Amino acid sequence: MSVAQGSAVKGRTRWKRFATVVVPASFIAGAIVFGQATGAIAASFAVSGQQFKVSADKLEGTGFVQYGGVATEKGGNPQNPADPKNHFVAVSGIKEAKLYNLCQSVKVPGLPVSMVIHAGQGAPAEATDLLIELSSLKGDATFNNIQIGIDASDLTKGGVNAKGLQGSFAQQADSVTITNLKQVAWSTTAGTFKLTGLDLSISTGAKPEECF
Repeated sequence: MSVAQGSAVKGRTRWKRFATVVVPASFIAGAIVFGQATGAIAASFAVSGQQFKVSADKLEGTGFVQYGGVATEKGGNPQNPADPKNHFVAVSGIKEAKLYNLCQSVKVPGLPVSMVIHAGQGAPAEATDLLIELSSLKGDATFNNIQIGIDASDLTKGGVNAKGLQGSFAQQADSVTITNLKQVAWSTTAGTFKLTGLDLSISTGAKPEECF
């Protein structure tokens, strides 16, 4: 996850430590439910329990925010952070995004089958009010006018729904460019998503196609 202008930091975050940063202990029991009800957390639906991969040669975004959240599978109890159907995520919000040579793939668990989408190979794919709940993000990133450590409830640059819980860590920037983007996500929502040159296919075999 990139955290500084023009540089990227790689590493692993311990879940317990992440939870104390994203959802402070003083209100961890009820804040997740309250946040989802008021739109403060990205998830507006139960996630499938299956992650998917997205790659792009380049992402150009105007209005970028990033903060912590929780993706909950159907049947999960969002009041219990220890529920295995709750997944701590980094929420990336982009007001306007262009993605060049976009790929999205999801593999069917236990079967040699995947669904793959390609788009943006000529003109870029375009999205507005993009919100992504992700567990992994890699690439080379450049941020313009970045603010690191802002309260997640005070975010202003990623759209009206791109805000986190009061007292939790966040960052935002006027714009972001990420090359060689590779991410693993639980969900994506957008106001509009224009997939130029959409190509959807089913891949089968010993090694079905994935974006990476």
